[in-house]
This record gives sequence, C-alpha cells and structure tokens, in this order.
Amino acid sequence: MTSPSSDPIGVAVVGYGLAGQTFHAPLISATPGLALRAVVSSRPAAVHADWPQVEILPDLDAALSRDDIGLIVVATPDALHAGQAIAALEAGRNVVVDKPFAQTLEQAEQVAAVAARSRGVISVFQNRRWDADFLTLKRLIADGELGEIAVFESHYDRFRPQVTDRWKDRRDGGVWADLGPHLIDQAVQLFGAPQSVLADMARQRPGAHATDWFHVVLQYERLRVIVQAGHVAADASLRYAVHGTGGSFIKRGLDAQEGQSKAGLRPGDADWGVDPNPGELIRQIDGETTRQTVTPERGDYVRFYAGVRDAITTGAPPPVTLDQALTVMRIIDVGERSTAEGRRIEV
Repeated sequence: MTSPSSDPIGVAVVGYGLAGQTFHAPLISATPGLALRAVVSSRPAAVHADWPQVEILPDLDAALSRDDIGLIVVATPDALHAGQAIAALEAGRNVVVDKPFAQTLEQAEQVAAVAARSRGVISVFQNRRWDADFLTLKRLIADGELGEIAVFESHYDRFRPQVTDRWKDRRDGGVWADLGPHLIDQAVQLFGAPQSVLADMARQRPGAHATDWFHVVLQYERLRVIVQAGHVAADASLRYAVHGTGGSFIKRGLDAQEGQSKAGLRPGDADWGVDPNPGELIRQIDGETTRQTVTPERGDYVRFYAGVRDAITTGAPPPVTLDQALTVMRIIDVGERSTAEGRRIEV
C-alpha cells in the first residue's frame, strides 16, 4: 500500500500502554508524511489528554475498516502481536510491530509467510538502533578507535526487586522477551549473527512468574558478546563495556529519549536525544592509562518512522527488515533452548 509523498499516510496505533503512549504516538506525530489519525484503546481519556484530535476506536477491525488508515502500529501485549499483524497484512495494510516481533519463533515465521505474499510493508520497532550511545559506539567502531573488538558487554539492568501484577512480569519469556530483543538486535547490527549461544536465565525475585534475569553469551570466532539484564541491581548504571585491541569504551546511563517523552518533551525540542552521560574512551599508551570523554551522537528515534514512511512511499527497504527481525527471534529461541538444555547451541 503506497501513498504519494504529498499525501500523509494515515496511522492507527493499536494499544496505548507504555509503548503506544511513550514511543509510537509521539514519534509518528513528529514524522513528516505520517498522520496519527486513530488509537485503538480502552483508555480514551488518556489518549485525548495527549492527542485531543485523534479518534478512539474500539478494536483493530474498526481501524482496518477505515480507508484513510494505511499503517497499523501493533503496540499491544506480545501474545497479540502475530495475530494482529497477520490481520493487518491480509487487509492490505502496512504494519509496524513493537518488539518482540511475536511471542514465539513459530509465530514470527507465520507472520513472515503472510508478509511474503502481502502488498504491505512490515517492520519491527527496534528503536534502540537510534539510541545516542549506540550511535556513538557505532561511530567509534567504524572509525577504528577501539581496534578489533574482543569483548562487547551490553547491560540493561534495573532495580525492581518486587514482583508486580503487570502483564510484563507474567509474559512468556519474561525479561528475555522484553529487553533481549533490544540487546540482540544491537549486537547483530554491529557484528552479524553469532555462531552459537550459551545462555543462563533465572527467576531471582521471590514469587517471580517468569525469567527476570539473563546472562547470555553470543559466540563468534574470537569475539564474545555478553548481553545481560535483571531486576535486582541497585547500581544499574553500566550500559556498555567494550574492549578491543585499541582501547575500551565504558558507558553508563540509558539513552534519554524514553525519559524525555515521559516528561513531556517531544522530538524536535532543543534537548531531545542529547545524552547527559557521555561515555569514556580508555587507552594504554606507553604504559600510561589515558581517559577521554567521547562526544556523543544525538539520539533520534524519529529515524525509524522516517524509514517506514520511505519504505511505503518509495519502496526503500524498511528500517528493520523481515530477515533482521527473524534473526533476532531465532536467537531469542536458541537462548531459551540453551538455558533449558544447559549447553551451547549453534544458531
């Protein structure tokens, strides 16, 4: 489904929880060529408090019945992703699915099979490709500042020691399904798919219903990528520790864009995407340790939706391709099997 560049693409966001409210609606509204026209939600007051002009729809079918909506954004709980994406594709719409792509690899492959015979564009919302610190790290690696990378540690820890009744604390896969896709996608963007995976996952909090901690090693020929997240880390500041033959990059603190959106800032505001915690480049030169603050890139999640718009209007590749999304899902699946079997498993 294509749209002339002069005619905005109408968008409906399905779901208005954290993903819809904090990420999708603000980013869509900030993207030239896209028009947020409707939200499927049972919380009309919350939607209209943020977007008074947007129409509230009762369900996905209502959105699919609208001729002025060309892009469906699936921002619902994981269990609904595959079915809603398939329904939208079969209705001839373009689709963005929040991560994880689906609840299981099998479901993701079913969506891919429908997408292959559909005329719609599909992409998965891997917004953290446009984190300020990840863009900075990509630049350092591309410029050879770190030499050959030997160890790449990527952390996304939190301090939430009490289990809640939120669906995210009960979701299949737990924190591995929640944060794993972000960390895996970033690693694959930098280094490609790993040869094998060795995973350890646990339920550490009393009463935990699902995985709430993981430590997963993505194994390449020489490189080791460690991705880790958990809910019992009072000091959750470490984001990256990257070590190479040319030096190390240490970064603390998360990208600011999610927090900025929750605080009411919007893309285009002066401070949007500015990283308040720049990383540090550490080298050994003639036996002396040098430390250099690295000038950070500016984070820019809008680039994801600009890429979706261009894929729809010009036929450009979507910002996250189906193959890339399936690679992440395969690694998610292999990680779960590695934990269950207690061994390394080839991807």
